[in-house]
Amino acid sequence: GAWAGGAGGEPSRAGQGASRGAGMVLQEPAGAPALSAAAGGVGDAAAEVQLSRLRWAVLLLFSSYSLCNAFQWIQYGSINNIFMRFYDVSPFAIDWLSMSYMLIYIPLLFPVAWLLDKRGLRLIALTGSALNAVGAWVKLGSLKPHLFPVTVLGQVICGLAQVFILGMPSRIASVWFGSHEVSTACSIAVFGNQLGIAAGFVVPPVLVPNVEDVEKLAYHISIMFFMTAGVASALFILVIIVFKEKPPNPPSRAQASIQSRPTAEYSYLRSILRLLRNTNFLLLMITYGLNVGCFYALSTLLNRMVIYHYPGEEVNAGRIGLTIILSGMAGALISGIWLDKTKTYKQTTLVVYIMSLVGMIVYTFTLSLNHLWVVFVTAGLLGFFMTGYIPLGFEFAAELTYPESEGTSSGLLNVSAQIFGVAFTIGQGQIMDRFGTKAGNLLLCSVLFLGTVITAFIKADLRRQQANLENEQT
Repeated sequence: GAWAGGAGGEPSRAGQGASRGAGMVLQEPAGAPALSAAAGGVGDAAAEVQLSRLRWAVLLLFSSYSLCNAFQWIQYGSINNIFMRFYDVSPFAIDWLSMSYMLIYIPLLFPVAWLLDKRGLRLIALTGSALNAVGAWVKLGSLKPHLFPVTVLGQVICGLAQVFILGMPSRIASVWFGSHEVSTACSIAVFGNQLGIAAGFVVPPVLVPNVEDVEKLAYHISIMFFMTAGVASALFILVIIVFKEKPPNPPSRAQASIQSRPTAEYSYLRSILRLLRNTNFLLLMITYGLNVGCFYALSTLLNRMVIYHYPGEEVNAGRIGLTIILSGMAGALISGIWLDKTKTYKQTTLVVYIMSLVGMIVYTFTLSLNHLWVVFVTAGLLGFFMTGYIPLGFEFAAELTYPESEGTSSGLLNVSAQIFGVAFTIGQGQIMDRFGTKAGNLLLCSVLFLGTVITAFIKADLRRQQANLENEQT
């Protein structure tokens, strides 16, 4: 129990949320009476609500290997033109390297979410970080122009790893974090992925300059692949050492109530069917898919759009990608903290959605003005809201679907995002080839408009809040 917050008799840090959480559900300090029968009839000390000090290490480690995996998703797309020349393939073939991540996710989500429920967090973390490292090493075998299939294989293995990563943020947040910090923790877990995409935009154009000589190009690409494989392997070793299944004590009332349920009560298939009958969740699933699908398409095709209007600006195209992500991370963090303070899930989601639409419209009509700084500003505005929406969607889903597993609800959101992401990437790519970038971006504007309208119809049925309130009263 050395890791448990306040194991030595000092009060748990759960109480420290009091100053930050006016008007919010607070946790009992450790040592509070065990939960009553209303919460599942657990009468032993195991039901004590207590925060573990290890929780931040677990969160940081997850964010790090998620970062490494996301970097590998976009590392080809951010220098699309260079890889096209090196492997002598079409731009569509390079787009497929990023779409493979989305496609693999769709059929494999359910088996992996089932595993997460049956086998728990640690096994999923080990598998995800192991596959991520294996994929990175396989790519090192593709450093000749005729070895494009090997790079595809490496990318597919990394895409497999992603299935074991994307559904975890809300689950880690619930299992390890208190009710006053759960949205912030979820935002930080999503952050890792966003930071990885940011690195994937910025690092490849710097490490792999657009040189004519194929031998030199292979050398530069090998440096990037070696660095990635080294980092991925180190993170896998850390996961083996540090990552634990769950803390000694539940961190919140809602979590204690879930842990006290007999396992026989829970059926994975029934859980999915219940989610698919939950109208509010279904609407959220569609709107989340539309918004995040747009983001995936935009990220994959960004290099092509910028190079089309600003030839030779590979490095700046990467920096524009970085701007989208960094401002989005600020948006994500602010929305996470805002949700923990106000619990206004529906209102916040709707406002952020409307602003994503506004950002997309502004970006569409300013891309061709021949001022790169304008593109930086509008891309930043777009990213702030579009990426800021991702943790909002996860947390809103966890509220609408409590006490279903967060892994299942966030998994369904991600499937929706991947399906729309593949469709929009192909659609926008084809439209751009035929009618130019503005027409392609107008497609995304109309999609976001549709999503905004549907979001207005979601009812804020906050079940997790209700559970914490009821437990508080009992």
